[in-house]
Amino acid sequence: MAVNENAELEELIRSAGGAEPTAEDEDGGLDIATLLLVARRSLLWIILLIALGLSASWLMLRYTKPVFKSSSLLKIDEKTEAGALGLDGPLAQAVGSSSLNKLSGEVELIKSNIIYQRLKDSLELNVNYYVEGTVLENELYGVSPFKVAYIIKDPNFYNSKFNLNFTGPQQFRLSYMYQGQEKTGDYTIGQPVVVPGLELRITTTDLMNQEARDKNYHFVINDDGAVNAYLNTNLSVDIVNPDANTIQISFTDFNPAKARDIVNKIDTVYLQEKLAKKQEATAQTLQFLEKTLAENQQKLQGAEANLQAFVQQNKTYDVKGEVSVITDKLAKQEEERLELEEKARLLGEITNLVEQGRLTESEDATLEQSIPGISAIEDNQLTSQLTELNSLQWNLRRLLRSYNETTEAVKQQQAALAYVKNNIRRLLQQNRRLLQAQIRTMNQQRDQLNAELQTLPQKETELARLKRPFELYEKSYLMLMDKKVEFSIAKAGTTPDFQILSPASMPGAPISPVRMMIYAIGLAGGIALGLALVAVRYFMHNTVTNVRELERSTSASVLGVIPTYDKEKMTVSKLVVDKNPKSAISESIRSIRTNLDFISSAKKKRLISVTSTISGEGKTFVTVNLGGIIALSEQRVVILDLDMRKPKVNLAFGAENVKGISTILIEKHTILECVQHTNIPTLDFISAGPTPPNPSELILSSKFDEMLQELYQHYDVILIDTPPVGLVTDGILIMRKADIPIYIVRANYSKKTFLKNINKLIRANNFTRLCAILNDSTASGLYGYGYGYGYGYGYGYGQGYYEETRPVTGVLTRLRKRFL
Repeated sequence: MAVNENAELEELIRSAGGAEPTAEDEDGGLDIATLLLVARRSLLWIILLIALGLSASWLMLRYTKPVFKSSSLLKIDEKTEAGALGLDGPLAQAVGSSSLNKLSGEVELIKSNIIYQRLKDSLELNVNYYVEGTVLENELYGVSPFKVAYIIKDPNFYNSKFNLNFTGPQQFRLSYMYQGQEKTGDYTIGQPVVVPGLELRITTTDLMNQEARDKNYHFVINDDGAVNAYLNTNLSVDIVNPDANTIQISFTDFNPAKARDIVNKIDTVYLQEKLAKKQEATAQTLQFLEKTLAENQQKLQGAEANLQAFVQQNKTYDVKGEVSVITDKLAKQEEERLELEEKARLLGEITNLVEQGRLTESEDATLEQSIPGISAIEDNQLTSQLTELNSLQWNLRRLLRSYNETTEAVKQQQAALAYVKNNIRRLLQQNRRLLQAQIRTMNQQRDQLNAELQTLPQKETELARLKRPFELYEKSYLMLMDKKVEFSIAKAGTTPDFQILSPASMPGAPISPVRMMIYAIGLAGGIALGLALVAVRYFMHNTVTNVRELERSTSASVLGVIPTYDKEKMTVSKLVVDKNPKSAISESIRSIRTNLDFISSAKKKRLISVTSTISGEGKTFVTVNLGGIIALSEQRVVILDLDMRKPKVNLAFGAENVKGISTILIEKHTILECVQHTNIPTLDFISAGPTPPNPSELILSSKFDEMLQELYQHYDVILIDTPPVGLVTDGILIMRKADIPIYIVRANYSKKTFLKNINKLIRANNFTRLCAILNDSTASGLYGYGYGYGYGYGYGYGQGYYEETRPVTGVLTRLRKRFL
């Protein structure tokens, strides 16, 4: 099993005395150049992903049924029967206002089985008819060319698909699944189709024609559960504005006409339900009113009987009025009593005056002048007697002035005066007795009236107690009678307590899927996947792509960049600079030669080693062509192939590898015997020779140094093609002896971790003059392997070390390399 390349490189560095990596070896930040390179490489994929997203959107729109939505807006005016009767007071309003204003009950009513059942009775929702289209099936709501009447005894036939094809003017074929088996039969239109548990009758409608007979149909008979589930799923009832008591009824369906009809029918059946409910409520209210009236009438009659008995017993209905009457009687009686007492006093005064014999002060004075108030006696006889007595008294006085008392005239006058006095005394006594009797009678009446007045508060209380239930029952009775008349009138013209503000209309455009939104989602999805691909490829990008990455990630000097060689495909590395001296690759290697001259300008003899991390990075190609360019500058150059495990230099020059470095180091051949010449006169090479079992020990031997010293005598530049340092340690041993060690990095092939290991090699071995070359680079930074030689070292020593890869060709392969 192959070992991970990073682990092998770290092992190699540890074996060479390497140090642990430092922070400066780590790359930090976002590499914009690499990101742009990855984005350019992923451009085709991004376009493909966007096209895929738009295609997916188109397919979704093509194979997704459009959903239509129809809505209506209702305004509901909720009232209570208590409010209609005038029985709801502030407490009832405070308790019931919140619940009455809420429309949740109406929402539940609309979505209840009561409305659903009326819908099923009004609309043909129990059977769905479909016709097969090019892509999707379409429901034939209201436009089906045939109708199905059924009687189902076996519930298994519900919610099952029945396929129907017309085979003739009056014939059709019916097929369906029953208990896992397909049943098929040919029948006649209008004739009953009788099977166990099911009876069907298929009839045609006015829409049946020849075109309709050529289509494929199927229908489904729904049970109540399926219809209810269908309505529950697609029906939406929302409270739009609780303050305005508005409700929106919406229904979604694949068929716009069906959605509109269902919403309108819901409005209609809801109207009917509200009317029926209101009529029922009115009837119940009337029944309640009649019952309450009967009970109230009985109580009112009882209150009337009690009040009537009180009036009959107390001879009055108005106790307060009777108090006023008694008070007036007492006041009047008191006045009369005072008058009588005044008359009695006057009679006593008259009696004293009669006894004294002087009724008047003078002869000319009248009796009324001498006795004021005598007119109040109202006794003419007494008045006349008093007047006569007064006249007799004054006549007696005149006679006494002329006559003696013994005179007959005086005696007659005295006898007449005595007679009148006796009459007056009798009349006064009689009047006094009469007045005293009247006063006693009035005192008795006064006492009786006072007694009656004391009993009136108790009667008033009793009367008020009897009036209260009477007035209450009378008021309730009259109010209930009025409400009964009102409800009787309202029952004749009952209207629902809601208005349809906006009836359902035919939906113009589907609510789902929204074409622009779906395409926008597809476009956004494609772009997002493309950006995600760029991000993933950027974070997974672990190869060197340009010289900027090489310069930023290594401390080695960059000698130059060798472009991709596309003129021919080679299975092995070859010398190409002599065939195309003016090509871009020749010019780039000349630039590298110039940079080498600047680095080692003080030395005439130079030892240059060329290595890489793993095989396939182009070190043999660079070595051969760099040697060719240097040789073309009139310097004698020899190329040594020290990759004795996998020699390739001889293949580059098309020579044999029978003898070479390995046979020189074991002293089997001399240098002159192993030197091979090339097409360039100043360029020679020595192949690796047969593969020895101990290449490292041969390089460490003194024979290797002696070979180099002998080569210095004949050549100006010694180029050594060393093994990859990422697989074996031979390359490090040679690099220590070289004047200029060169490290080959292949664009779009070498891992970025290889650059970190270049820094580790420099620190561990003090390779201060180590230089790097970026091989196989394209001007645009795109991928391309150029000359296409193999890279058979693999990633594990001993695993695939001698394996070769075949070159890849073809347009698709080039595109894949360019964009992948």
